[in-house]
Amino acid sequence: MDTLKATASFRNHISQFVEYTDEEWALFCSYLEFGQLKKKDHFTENGKVCNHIAFISKGSLRYYHMMDGEDITGYFSFENEFASSYKSFLTRQPAVNYVQALEDTELVLISHHNWQTMLGHPVLAYKTERFGRLFAEYYLICYEERVTAFITQSPEERYLKLLETGREILQRIPQHYVANFLGITPVSLSRIRKRILQS
Repeated sequence: MDTLKATASFRNHISQFVEYTDEEWALFCSYLEFGQLKKKDHFTENGKVCNHIAFISKGSLRYYHMMDGEDITGYFSFENEFASSYKSFLTRQPAVNYVQALEDTELVLISHHNWQTMLGHPVLAYKTERFGRLFAEYYLICYEERVTAFITQSPEERYLKLLETGREILQRIPQHYVANFLGITPVSLSRIRKRILQS
């Protein structure tokens, strides 16, 4: 894992939330950790407390729940996006979902312990708190958009939106996961993809 490249990508991404001076950033980086997941490894599991916020520097993750013995895909996170079971991370209660690597994945991590340490740090406290608030707003917006899409958009419209996120990445995801995420069968997804290609 190229930690320097991953850290640079992370800094560039969080600049939408907060800007750090070089001195602050060097201090901030001392609290970062790095992790790697093999395909199908879990970042978070149902019944276990989520101890990290992650930034995906390479790879992708799938969020899912188990219902009646079947896994139901609820969301995806791709490269240069954040991932966490955020409610579990904040409340220290066990997660109710799973977060699984769809492929070999590299992560920049902030542990709950280090997060709390930064919140009490005289130099980092203000910007860490601001970052946390704006990150929570980002997380809430993503969730609301997901719920709204299921109410107001057709599966084809939701698929087109997913394509906007990253067409190349989407090709790496098993199509039955994509269909499950859209709330349709793999056969219906094939029909949608065919119509889009024809148009």
